Amino acid sequence: MESSVRVKEAVVVTPSAPTPPCILNLSAVDSQLFLRFTIEYLLVYTPCPELNQASTASLVKAALAQALVPYYPLAGRVRPKPDGFSLEVVCRAQGAVFIEAVSDNVAVSNFERAPRYVTEWRKLLSPQLVDVLKGAPPLVVQLTWLKDGAAALGVGFTHCVCDGIGSAEFLNSFAGLAAGKRGFTSEFKPKPVWDRHLLDPQPVNRALNPRHHRIIKAASHPEFSKVPDVSGFVTRFANERLAPTSITFHKKHLIELKKLALSTSRPSTSLSAYTSFEVLSAHVWRSWARALNLPPNQTLKILFSVNVRDRVRPSLPGGYYGNAFVLGCAQCSARELEEKGLWHAAELVKRAKERVEEDHVRRVVELVSGEGRACPDSVGVLIVSQWSRLGLERVDFGMGKPVHVGPVCSDRYCLFLPAGRSGDGDDEQGESMKVMVAVPTSAVDKYELLVKSPYL
Repeated sequence: MESSVRVKEAVVVTPSAPTPPCILNLSAVDSQLFLRFTIEYLLVYTPCPELNQASTASLVKAALAQALVPYYPLAGRVRPKPDGFSLEVVCRAQGAVFIEAVSDNVAVSNFERAPRYVTEWRKLLSPQLVDVLKGAPPLVVQLTWLKDGAAALGVGFTHCVCDGIGSAEFLNSFAGLAAGKRGFTSEFKPKPVWDRHLLDPQPVNRALNPRHHRIIKAASHPEFSKVPDVSGFVTRFANERLAPTSITFHKKHLIELKKLALSTSRPSTSLSAYTSFEVLSAHVWRSWARALNLPPNQTLKILFSVNVRDRVRPSLPGGYYGNAFVLGCAQCSARELEEKGLWHAAELVKRAKERVEEDHVRRVVELVSGEGRACPDSVGVLIVSQWSRLGLERVDFGMGKPVHVGPVCSDRYCLFLPAGRSGDGDDEQGESMKVMVAVPTSAVDKYELLVKSPYL
């Protein structure tokens, strides 16, 4: 049964103080076709008997108006530029959407498991920002009171305006205002910074070097290359119903994966060779691929975002909330992924991360700009997004920290989410991660078996 939600109020919230009327350019990275969708967060808070719902909703709405002063582009409207390739934000304090709603059939306990189907929680963020390039607001916030007194906060950001790190910084500042942790928006730390020109293509004298653009495009960037679909991959994901999955890996499980990868790796590999992200993404990638039972010669890729704030020179300033990542890409055949084991997949992911240095970033900026506008293909691709390092688990609107952080809708994109402590005293750093991904129904049982049994 789908979530039943009744909207009590839906309003446009404008900045609480005057903001500069202007038109701001989005960067070449912001404007790429791959990012013209919505980041949708769902944060769930436990019931708090002494909480006054009406007062809390008023505080959240007022805090949103305050937060939109330093983050005034989030109250603007995105539109294409005349060149047909780039985007810009028209800032006239048009506002963001705030919704207060009530659900009579959803409780906090519903979020202890994976959703039963991909859109089960869709109504916890009712508006979808599909028409953002036609004048829809780039930010929507929905506060839904659940039947047991718990609260769900759904937030949608159009991805072309900010990335995960930037959106999480905004959410923590916005929440701090609602909880009374800051008195003035000028105290936001880090102070939001626009400066999108820093990730635009660098000027090139094409008259002196007419082959420059062709050379850049000829560079090896497998994240943008097309591979043959020998398995009917695209048709399968388009036509077969997807089943959401949610598996938690505590710190002890991640240590076990690292030991397994090292036990089969080359003797020269050091004990600190693989990070938690590298081994977990490798393990999930292998489990997903093996469960799909693909032909051995199907080329497979794993794509994941790599933060470049400190990988370019000069480094991007603190508070830069635009898209400041490029895609890392590891690839191999289905046969190689299965037969060579976990260490090989982890090594591929590790090398893909290491390739992302300044020259690589600048080439990507060139590739996604202008007429060429390189875009990732979908054949054989698993996309992993690491939300576990964004700080979403700290977002406190005065209702405590969220007990669930995740997407509004489950998808074939794989998310690494913060999962809190394991409860057995071995996870002081909060390193546990929850992995959510929707898998074709015919493969879901095998996927869950493999991902829970790394020695198979």
